[in-house]
Order: sequence, then structure tokens, then C-alpha cells
Amino acid sequence: MTSVAQFHYTDEQIRAWLRGLLTIAWADGQFDPEEQELIAQLTQDELAPATDLGDLEPISPAELAAAFGNDKGTAENFLRTAVMMALANGVYSVEEAEVIDDFLAALGVEIEALKSLKQTLYDPSKHELEVDIDETADAATGISSPGQPPVDPLQPVRVWLDDMEVQDPRVARFVCKMIPPQCPFERDIKLFGRKIVHIPPMCKLNPLYEQLVGLRFRSLSYLADDCGEDVTKYC
Repeated sequence: MTSVAQFHYTDEQIRAWLRGLLTIAWADGQFDPEEQELIAQLTQDELAPATDLGDLEPISPAELAAAFGNDKGTAENFLRTAVMMALANGVYSVEEAEVIDDFLAALGVEIEALKSLKQTLYDPSKHELEVDIDETADAATGISSPGQPPVDPLQPVRVWLDDMEVQDPRVARFVCKMIPPQCPFERDIKLFGRKIVHIPPMCKLNPLYEQLVGLRFRSLSYLADDCGEDVTKYC
């Protein structure tokens, strides 16, 4: 079914948006399979500017700011998807945070909520991944050391992500492709085509999982109710 919704963003903005996500994916020097698949899916939208993964290049903060102009709403919504891109592989790295900080400065946007997200940063030169995940989960669920009150430093980020408005069918499709329908930590490990172990859902390891699922639901509803699209392919 053809979408009846009007595009909220220009083709130039959408292309800059994609290049910004690609820049995040490459920030830590590890273009993970999950990130490769995600970017490839985003560029296969039939209503996005004609392009493919090979045509896209990382974008500078100045180029991104020029494409978005002075529209702070567009800038904030891009940054929300940038944070989701950074969390696609389950951790928020120092390099990804630095790129997002550069984008923030160029766009002239200050988001207090992102300061709390830095408490979950993963720096492989200082911590093992297993330790970092445990610390992230504890901070997200309010678990603290004995004798100390519970803390939830990521609550501002949760509120900020919940405030994202879905206004363009292309961005709604991006969100539906970015956020999997099942917990990303649930998977089967196979060897020679045979399942050897099943990893159960561990959604608490992604402290923003509920916010991402909520945004995905709003995007699905927008596509189905406002755009009249068949959303079964995203389910």
C-alpha cells in the first residue's frame, strides 16, 4: 500500500541523516555485522534518496549542521537515532560518544540527558566488556552498593527518547528497521547449521530497551494509522 503521509524532511536531510548514522557505526573502528546490516537496510528504503551503501560516506559535523539548518527539532530527532545506532551492538563506546559530542556542538544543541548516558561508556583499554555490562545493568536497574540508596542515572535519557516525535514515514521505517522485534540479546548459536545453544532474553543488559521498544511501537502505529502502510514486514 502506498504511503499517503507527507515527508517532513527533505531528501538532503535524509541523506545527511544516513551518513550521520554511518559515521556513528564507524566511530569505534569496528563496523560490526549488526551495524553493517542495519545501515544496508536503511539505504534500501524505496522512498529514500536513490543510493546504496557504497555511495554513502561519513559526514563531518559541519556538513550535518548545514543539511539540517537551524531546525533544532530535526537535530534532536537525528541525535535520538544516533544514540540508538551507537547502542546497536549493545555497548556505548568512548569513540561513539565523541562523535555524538561533535555533532552536538556543530548542531548547536545541548542535551542534558546525554551526560548521564556517559556513565555507561565502554572503554576497552580500561575495562573488560563483561564488567562494563554488569555496571551498566546495575546503574540502569537502580542496583547500588550495600548501604547506598538506589540510583537511576539513565532516567533523563529514557524521558528524552520517549519524547521523539514520529513525523516522516522514512524515519518511521528507519526506527522499525533499527529496533528488532525481539530482544537483541536473544539468539541461537549455531555450528555447521545446527543449534548448539540458545541465549535467552537478557533485556536488562540494554538499559534503554523499553524506550526503544516504545519508539518502535509508535513508529509502527504511525505507518499503519497515518500512512496506511502494511507493517507486517516489520513484525
